[in-house]
Formats: sequence, C-alpha cells, structure tokens
Amino acid sequence: MIRSLFSGASGMKNHQIRMDVIGNNVANVNTTGFKGSRANFQDVLYQTVRYPSAGENNVGGINPSQVGLGVMVSSITNNTGQGGLQNTGRSLDLAVNGNGWFVLSTNGDSVDGTGLTNERYTREGIFYIDNVGNLVNSSGYNLCDTSGAPIKIDASASGVATINISKDGYISYTLLDGTKNDNAFQIGLAMFPNQDGLEREGLNIYKISPTSGVVVPGGNPYGEPNAGGYGEIDSGFLEMSNVDLTDEFVSMITTQRGYQANARTVTTSDQILEELLNIKR
Repeated sequence: MIRSLFSGASGMKNHQIRMDVIGNNVANVNTTGFKGSRANFQDVLYQTVRYPSAGENNVGGINPSQVGLGVMVSSITNNTGQGGLQNTGRSLDLAVNGNGWFVLSTNGDSVDGTGLTNERYTREGIFYIDNVGNLVNSSGYNLCDTSGAPIKIDASASGVATINISKDGYISYTLLDGTKNDNAFQIGLAMFPNQDGLEREGLNIYKISPTSGVVVPGGNPYGEPNAGGYGEIDSGFLEMSNVDLTDEFVSMITTQRGYQANARTVTTSDQILEELLNIKR
C-alpha cells in the first residue's frame, strides 16, 4: 500500500486528539481557576529513498531524499497563565493575583512540598468552613498555611460571625460569642520550577510530577502571599478560566481543515490504488 494512506490516517487521528483538547478547553470556559491546554504536533520517521553523498572528482554532492511517514502529537502543554478576576463579594472566595498555588491536604494531615500522597494544589479559590472549623475547598480538602498545616478555625464553642482575609493571606475572624482572633493563620502559596509540568487530577486539582519538580523553597515551606514574588490574595474574588474563546475557535477551524485535508489525502490515495487495480481489466 502507498505511504500516503498511512500518513493521511495519522493526520486524521492526531487532529482528532487536537480537537479533543480544544473541546475540553471550550467546555471549561467558565470553570473557576481552569488552565487551558494545547496539543503540539511533530513529524515522525522518514524513509530514505536516496542517501546523501559528498561532492568529489568534479562531481557535485547529492542531498538526501527522504519520504515522511506522517505526524504525531508531541505533547499536550498546559497554559498556567493568569485568568481574569471576577468579583463575588463572598469573603471565602479567594483569588491568587500573581504567582502561586493554594496548598491542599486531602486527609487533614500536614504537607511539606515534596509530593506526599495527600498533597495537592489548585487555583480554584472557593472555600468553606465545615462543621468542625476546617477551612476546606469544594471537594472537602483542607487549605494549608505557610507551614503546610491544615487551617482549622476554633469554632467548636461558637460559630463564626465574621471572617476577613488580607492581601497578605492573614486570616482574622470573630466568633458569635465575641471572641476575636487577628492574624490567626497565614495562607501558604506554592511555586514550582516548572508549573506547566504539574499533573492534572481533575476537580481543578493538580499534583507534583517528575517534570514539575518539588515546591521551590520560599518559606516554611510555603511562600507568604504578596511577598517575595508571590501573588496577593484577593478576598471576594475568583479567578476565572484563562481560556480565550477567540483563540480556541481559530484553532478549531484550522484543526477541522487539517482533518479534512488529511481525509482528502486518504481518499485520493484510495483512488490511485483503484486506478492501479483497474490496469488489469
């Protein structure tokens, strides 16, 4: 069979993967803290039809003649750039304006930035105070302070009346019985040598991977918001998805046309084979 059949088929398969990535981006255009992805292509093996030779004895050199064998997805990269901020007015809706990731513990134990099994990271800042005073996200994971310890507000005797979170990440609150606690905790933020290498786990959650590296030392062990290159914490705001619909629709059009072109390559190759088979008739 002719090589173009398989080259065209590889183009169709990999353009479908690219369309899957685009579809996921568009589906999450309103997902809080979502970071878009992009599929990247690379060519694959080449079959050498004629080998190169150097010029000698008044005979010029000959360039190599090679036929490519299609395309493949080289990587699906994350775009971890800043998303726009939306005002919600809710104290426990938090947005990181700048660098850094919220630190989560999945089981209520402390984390240390080295990739423990209970250690996760997110840019989604929707938090709640549960029935025993833990500050948790929508999945029930504990938000951690700069030391990596889960933040627990002592509300066993009385509920929380008011809570305020500064741009530096300090949490101050007043209980219903009038007890005040100023700067009781400081929210920790994490940065990585390669944040694009974080592994997605779904539910707006990321975890450390071999390519992301462990948390950059920036505190105890996590960084303090609004200091040392870490972003500030904006209470009453949420970070929106960083997906740009204009870019996604342009990519969708080019992907569709690329798929059609590769499909045409397959059908044209089939017509050539048909002509070849008809020679015997």
